Amino acid sequence: MNTRRRKSAEERKAQIIEAALELTARTGPGRVTTEALAREVGITQPGIFRHFPKKGDIWEAVAQRIGELLQESQAPVQKTGRGAADPLGAFVAAHLAFLQSTPAIPAILFSRELHGENEHLRLFFAGLIKNGHGFLTRLIAAEVEAGRFDKSVVPSDAAWLVLALVQGLAMRWSI
Repeated sequence: MNTRRRKSAEERKAQIIEAALELTARTGPGRVTTEALAREVGITQPGIFRHFPKKGDIWEAVAQRIGELLQESQAPVQKTGRGAADPLGAFVAAHLAFLQSTPAIPAILFSRELHGENEHLRLFFAGLIKNGHGFLTRLIAAEVEAGRFDKSVVPSDAAWLVLALVQGLAMRWSI
């Protein structure tokens, strides 16, 4: 007797999204095809299209998932905010842990084929970066205000520097 339960549409979509992240980490986004996804998930290629009518829809769902994972990873830092002993260090540590646990992100963020073909996706990731920059700017401004950073530090510039360092490290990890 076969006791396998058919997955709901939401479970299957989540499985496809996770498979896209895993395949991207292994092969890069340019090699993630609907055929490869179908093989990874254990369904037919038309089954992929039943859940995501266009390949771009898959990438947009992957981007949404990355946004959710990023928000989850940063939630403890955002809750503690100014009261934390080292909120800036906690932010960087949480962000690096997030990148380490989701190795597909650098490949997706630095992918010309995805961004060149999908303006919505590019804007989504630009928004995530802008939000991270805003949060970092506020953390650094609080450090300046508290006297822990020199008054000459420009919080917005320092935030871009911190983000650039994190992104550079992520790029190095991906190589």
